[in-house]
Amino acid sequence: MAVAELWETLKQAIVAYTGLSPAAFFTAVAVAAALYHVVSGLFAAPPPPPPRPREEPEAEPLPPPVQMGEVSEEELRQYDGSDPKKPLLMAIKGQIYDVTQSRMFYGPGGAYALFAGKDASRALAKMSFEPQDLNGDISGLTPMELGSLNDWEYKFTSKYVKVGTIRRAAPAEEVYGSISPEIREEVTVPVVEAEREPEPKPHDDDTP
Repeated sequence: MAVAELWETLKQAIVAYTGLSPAAFFTAVAVAAALYHVVSGLFAAPPPPPPRPREEPEAEPLPPPVQMGEVSEEELRQYDGSDPKKPLLMAIKGQIYDVTQSRMFYGPGGAYALFAGKDASRALAKMSFEPQDLNGDISGLTPMELGSLNDWEYKFTSKYVKVGTIRRAAPAEEVYGSISPEIREEVTVPVVEAEREPEPKPHDDDTP
């Protein structure tokens, strides 16, 4: 009862003070609230811009590959990525390539880091990571392994710059392979100087 009496009193007050029916009054209040919301939105300060994504520093451009010429296998080991100031080198079939641009693969911690600074021909042909295969000896490989090695060589020549070759001592068979056995024997047998006959000593009678 109290609620009904309060509602009747409120309706009478609305009619007395505004001259509007309760329904018209509440409609006008709703329209005014909506209009206020729209107008206040027009003059409100714009929201702050979203924070800009953090820009990562640009990587320094790689220096151009340096031609090494002929180097020994021992010298090639100095370019295995342990010194970041030196280029990262790797060889296939005696040909040295600069793989610095793929340091994530051939540098320290990379999947193929064991191949850096070496002629990894045998390991690539056999897809082996065994220490005894980390060399350039391709003797005894199967035709399939040689084909795999040729594929690797094609990829390297297409992607990386050749910067040198490995200097190796030529085996004796390669040096003398084209020489006839008779001449080879003469070359390999040391020459013994012929023993000289003693010069005759002058006699006292021959003295002038």
